[in-house]
Amino acid sequence: MKTLALVTAVAASGHDDDLAPLLDACADAGLHARAVAWDDPTVSWSRFDSALLRSPWDYTERLPEFLAWCEHADRVTHLMNPLNVVRWNTDKHYLADLATVGIPVVPTRFVEPDAEPMDALAAFLDEFDAGEFVVKPTVSAGARDTQRYARDQQFVAGNHIGRLLEQERSVMLQPYVASVDQHGETALLYFNGRFSHAARKGAQLPPGEGARQAPMALGDIVATTATPAEQALAERILTAAMRLRQLEDPLAYARIDLLTGADGLPQLLELELTEPSLFFAQAPGSAARFAAVLASRLADGTVRARMATA
Repeated sequence: MKTLALVTAVAASGHDDDLAPLLDACADAGLHARAVAWDDPTVSWSRFDSALLRSPWDYTERLPEFLAWCEHADRVTHLMNPLNVVRWNTDKHYLADLATVGIPVVPTRFVEPDAEPMDALAAFLDEFDAGEFVVKPTVSAGARDTQRYARDQQFVAGNHIGRLLEQERSVMLQPYVASVDQHGETALLYFNGRFSHAARKGAQLPPGEGARQAPMALGDIVATTATPAEQALAERILTAAMRLRQLEDPLAYARIDLLTGADGLPQLLELELTEPSLFFAQAPGSAARFAAVLASRLADGTVRARMATA
């Protein structure tokens, strides 16, 4: 029986709703899967045939350490998540890469640690006639350290930007997309490059709420049907990501989070390729479909072959 490490974190214990159904589905698919924390020093990773990033959600606070662990894990076992994808996707500067190749991305401006926060915010507000806007770090998960502001809250927003920059964290500024309050976000899930299911996530940033500190996303999540336009854009995004990262094989999983822009067309909010929630509870049978993908990858003989030639 092939052994698979489903990589989580000590801090994420009890918070990953996908983990239990995935463990059960892996057992049904003939895999011996274990949930193990990337930051547990007692784990012998070489004992696993492969490892998959599942919920290492504290990496945003320890990114260099986490990336170094990923490199180590890929040396001693096979990390299903390609390293060049992990390095790219854990920092939301990737949105600029996708926008450059023509993907409609929620308008985003980046503020780097050497910038003056109020000047950067003023330039952003001069460029965008936004009644509300969002401040978030480029390395974050679950809306952590992210906040929604009204246009007349420039002073407090500038302080938020300044705090992040003082921590040597890059910052994103985005106009708030009003449609999310009514329609939420549409998350499209792909397994092995094929569409599996979609979920609707409620608005993550209620007006007047302070910056969230929990690294896990909140809000109502329900099953939904992706529109043809949403599916078409999601597939364009996956194709673009494959080309940008020079990948030949599809990724084990991908989640594409879309919003509806002012023109009524979908826009990319986030592309989750490293540790996405997969919303198994909203799509009966989806855990089994994903476990079948993992079993196929472990059974095809390429795992140890890649390790032997690395």
